[in-house]
Amino acid sequence: MSARLASCLLLLTILSMVATSAQAPATEWPTQDGAYIIKNFRFGSGESLPELKLHYLTLGKPHKDAQGHTDNAVLLLHGTGGSAHSLLNPVFANVLFGPGQPLDITKFFIIFPDDIGHGQSSKPSDGLHMRFPQYDYDDMVTSQHTMLLEGLHVDHLRLILGTSMGCMQSFIWGETYPQFADALAPFACLPVELAGRNRMWRYMAMQTIKNDPAWNNGEYTTEPVEGLRGANDLIIIAGSSPLQMQKNFPTRAQAETYIDRVVAAADASTDANDFIYYVNASRNYNPAPKLATITAPVLWINSADDFINPPELGIAERMVTQMSRAKFILLPISDATRGHGTHTQAAIWKQYLIDFLAKTERK
Repeated sequence: MSARLASCLLLLTILSMVATSAQAPATEWPTQDGAYIIKNFRFGSGESLPELKLHYLTLGKPHKDAQGHTDNAVLLLHGTGGSAHSLLNPVFANVLFGPGQPLDITKFFIIFPDDIGHGQSSKPSDGLHMRFPQYDYDDMVTSQHTMLLEGLHVDHLRLILGTSMGCMQSFIWGETYPQFADALAPFACLPVELAGRNRMWRYMAMQTIKNDPAWNNGEYTTEPVEGLRGANDLIIIAGSSPLQMQKNFPTRAQAETYIDRVVAAADASTDANDFIYYVNASRNYNPAPKLATITAPVLWINSADDFINPPELGIAERMVTQMSRAKFILLPISDATRGHGTHTQAAIWKQYLIDFLAKTERK
């Protein structure tokens, strides 16, 4: 396994906190590897790159309808710090992609992009460091759209399913390209500006890195380990589920050993500049003013034990009414939920997705 892939999968584990004693066995999915170069990509900040590389994986084959439009493509969007490999996690992929499953790869053409700043796509650690353009979620969606149209020749999507950061991008997709997808499935986010505690922990994580003298304004020769340790500590708290943490690590010794192990591994495989960029990409996210322009059906699911999107704020219940065809589901805390990482635990929300796909199927 490459260091980059190991890093992406490790960060997914930390963010999702799938702290179970046994996992489903891994499946060797027949992915196809690809990349598309967008020439002279201009970011919302006004900055540009002569070449923006977007890496992606695919499963299945595209199908065209009688009018020549793609009718079976599904865009799966990963979370912060993840990659195209993230949603190949067995607790997600094994539940959804097999024969007869809701995203059966013999029927659907599934596309997993590495977002800007992630995986094998263009990112600060490629060499520009803190001179890399200050990308945001709008840039990610714009580049995904270009990659689909020009790189994969996909002009329509059956579904956009996004987790965490991908959840937020799903709302942006619905506003920016309202006719491009038949349906949207945003899991584990809120369609409002990231303020309050949500922005606070992100800001603390970034500042922890920047306040480490070894960071050197991004021009370090070795990673700023003290800053990374503090930043990854915050990620674990934000992504964890109290019920699962207590269940799986019921003694002080077990809890401390677990943290020492996963944080040490994360520190060893995280690039500090990449971390700052992908956490800060949410800085100007705020789809709230234009939610009413989303015309596609929306299946929006959050979990009641999500520290990052706490249900007691009541935001989801207010915002869902602004979309004409949206349904919000709050999953109650249970032995099956995993805090913010419930978005990847497909078994718990699989039936909702099955019903949603049936309801939104073209006649």
